[in-house]
Amino acid sequence: MSESRGGGRRVAYVLPVYDEAAGVDRFHQELVACAGQRPDLAFEFIYVDDGSRDDSLARLLELRRADDRVTVLALSRNFGHQMAVTAGLDAAAEADAVVIMDVDLQDPPRVSLELIETWERGADVVYAQRRTRRDGWFKRASAFGFYWVLERLASSDIPRNVGDFRLMDRRVLAEVARFREHNRFLRGIVASVGFRQEAVLFDRDPRFAGKSGYPLRRMVKFAADGILGFSTIPLRMITRLGLAISVLSLLGAVYAFAVKVFTPENAVPGWAFLGVGMFLLGGIQLVMMGIIGSYLGRVYVEVQNRPLYSVALVARGADGTSSTDVASS
Repeated sequence: MSESRGGGRRVAYVLPVYDEAAGVDRFHQELVACAGQRPDLAFEFIYVDDGSRDDSLARLLELRRADDRVTVLALSRNFGHQMAVTAGLDAAAEADAVVIMDVDLQDPPRVSLELIETWERGADVVYAQRRTRRDGWFKRASAFGFYWVLERLASSDIPRNVGDFRLMDRRVLAEVARFREHNRFLRGIVASVGFRQEAVLFDRDPRFAGKSGYPLRRMVKFAADGILGFSTIPLRMITRLGLAISVLSLLGAVYAFAVKVFTPENAVPGWAFLGVGMFLLGGIQLVMMGIIGSYLGRVYVEVQNRPLYSVALVARGADGTSSTDVASS
C-alpha cells in the first residue's frame, strides 16, 4: 500500500535564475496561480540569482516585497546552474519536499502539481520526463548523443530526456545534501541515491524570453561532468585501446618480417608508413593523457575542498528583511 503524504506539508520550489529579467514576472504569475490550486500545502519559492548581468535581482526583490513566500538568494558571482540549484537545496533543507525547475517557462509550472500528486501517492523522487521538446535540431541531436553515451558509460541508471526538473522528498534531499563534489551533475547524484523514483511525462514548451544560459562550451563541460563523475569506463577503455594497438603493432611486425624474408621483391622502402604510424600513436597517447588528466584534475579540485558557492544577499522571512553578509558553503 502506498504511503499518503499531505495535511499542510511544506513544499519549497528551488528556482535558479541567470539573466531572466524579461520573463521572471510572467513565470512567477503562473507559479502562484498553480500554487493557488493547492491551498492545503504551504509553499516557499526560493529564487537563486546566479550572478545575473541584467536586472534579474531587482525583479526578484520586487517579487519578495509583494509575496512573503518568496525567498531570494543572490550568489556573489556566477557559479553555474548546478551550484545555484545546490544553494537553493541547502536553503530548502527544512521542507517536506522540494521542486527544482527553471524559470524560462520551458518547464511548465502546471506540471509541478503532477509531481506533487505523485509524491503524495508515495514516490520519493518524481522526475519530469520530456515527451516532446521544441528545441533546435542541434540541441535535440546533442541531447540524444549525450544520453546515448551516458546510458552506456554511467554506473547509475540515469533516465533519458530528464533534466533537473523534479521533486524530491526530504529524505532524498538529506542524502543529496551529503554529496559536496564541485563538478556537480545533480541528476546523476539523485539517480545514485536510490529510493522510489517515478516519472511524469510532459511536453516541453518553448522558452518564453531571453536566451539559453548553456552555450556549447558549458554543454560540453556539463556532459563531461556527467560522464567522468559517474563512470570510470573511459579509463578502462584506455587500457583496452593500448592492448589493441599493441596487438596490431605485433601483427604488423610479423607481416613486415615475413615480407622481408619470403618475398623481398615486394618490400617497399621508405618511412612514410612509419611516420604515419608514429603520428597516429602520438595522437592516441595525447588523448589518453587528456582523459587521465581530466580525472586527475577533478581529484585536485576536490582535494582543495573549497566552498561550492558564496552568497552575497539573502531575503527571507515574514518581515522581508535582507542580509548582505557574504556566506559560503
